[in-house]
Amino acid sequence: FFPPGFQVAPETKAVMKWLRSIPFVLSASLHGGELVVTYPYDYSRHPMEEKMFSPTPDEKVFKMLAKAYADAHPVISDQSELRCGGNFVKRGGIINGAEWYSFTGGMADFNYLHTNCFEITVEVGCEKFPLEEELFTIWHENKGALLNYMEMVHRGIKGIVSDKFGNPIKNARISVRGIQHDVTTGN
Repeated sequence: FFPPGFQVAPETKAVMKWLRSIPFVLSASLHGGELVVTYPYDYSRHPMEEKMFSPTPDEKVFKMLAKAYADAHPVISDQSELRCGGNFVKRGGIINGAEWYSFTGGMADFNYLHTNCFEITVEVGCEKFPLEEELFTIWHENKGALLNYMEMVHRGIKGIVSDKFGNPIKNARISVRGIQHDVTTGN
């Protein structure tokens, strides 16, 4: 997953281990520096290509998840192109990560490729490092969108895979026709 020689921080390794041990299905990474919601893949299929659309097999699901967040965010959903993040208005406030800019080693790509967890990245504001007094406003701008996004956990595959005796089957592979990405059952 990481390029040769790439140093993975101990805390990143710990999060990766945690993600593999608990069957999370939905997550979001909060960043600063822009006002947009991105979704995988963040790494271009063609590493020499910048700003290249690189969809996952679950493109429709990721767009739905990103839109659920963006549409519930009072500023991202504002149609003014003159505001922070206004260059994403025509895209509905969302973009495929690699189409915006490609980078390797992102958690959203890791989650999709190595766990059952679908992760979006939320750029919560145009300030990369907001001042302490700005955090209250940023929280209130994102609170409803975060709650709306969390409710999306009820969409998609859910249920219990069991044997003929009703015992749950751990690590059963579930395939959806037409989507080349399987998920597995938890404990």
